[in-house]
Amino acid sequence: MRKVSCLGDKALVIAGLAGVIACAWAYLVPASLDMYGRMNGAAAWMMEATWDAGYFLLIFFMWASMMVAMMLPSALPTILIFHRAVRNDPKVRSPARRLFAFAAGYIVAWSGFSVGATLLQWGLAEAALLSPMMVSASPWLGGAILIVAGVYQWTPLKYACLRHCRSPLAFLAEYWQPGMPGALRLGLRHGLYCVGCCWALMLLLFVGGVMSLLWIGGITAFVLVEKLAPYGAQGGRLSGLALVLAGAWVLTST
Repeated sequence: MRKVSCLGDKALVIAGLAGVIACAWAYLVPASLDMYGRMNGAAAWMMEATWDAGYFLLIFFMWASMMVAMMLPSALPTILIFHRAVRNDPKVRSPARRLFAFAAGYIVAWSGFSVGATLLQWGLAEAALLSPMMVSASPWLGGAILIVAGVYQWTPLKYACLRHCRSPLAFLAEYWQPGMPGALRLGLRHGLYCVGCCWALMLLLFVGGVMSLLWIGGITAFVLVEKLAPYGAQGGRLSGLALVLAGAWVLTST
């Protein structure tokens, strides 16, 4: 009976997380297609010229949805290992609730990044460095972002954060906290490590287009490989070199 209950609990967790990810993509895909199409549907509001409180909140929602769609899939191994740990603890009455608290903490971390990305987009737009299509209007800005993202791929901070993302068991063993508040804090900490690992990669969206489905999908795939593939860390270093070379080419071509 216990085994059946655990299987049902795990199915509920997977279905819930998959539903959140699917909802985020269900928003992003039509909005992206509309933005590069007629702009009379899901993306029509993005062409507003005035940054007021309402527009700021809409841009924040766009970034937050994008971060859930792009980053939550790469966190699933850690989330499921956490769920297995709390499910096997006889003192925990509701493993699913503890799990969703962990996932909520992770999303809060990326929501904080989304606030920063929204403020950055606002600043770039006000400085006329971002086009109405939410892509860099300056080769100097585009080249600088590419170089910064590439150099960051080689920094010790990048790999300190990536180590926690690639080793979920070691992360949970090192920072484990009991209770619902502990699960929330643990998820927040894991999210902050993921932000520390991937923030520079997310800035590449300003180079290729914040709402470009090709760039969103490409960065999502790269993050999954870097975090989960056997040689993902080595691939990250190679990508850093490629980004620096691309940035130098953009700057020298102006």
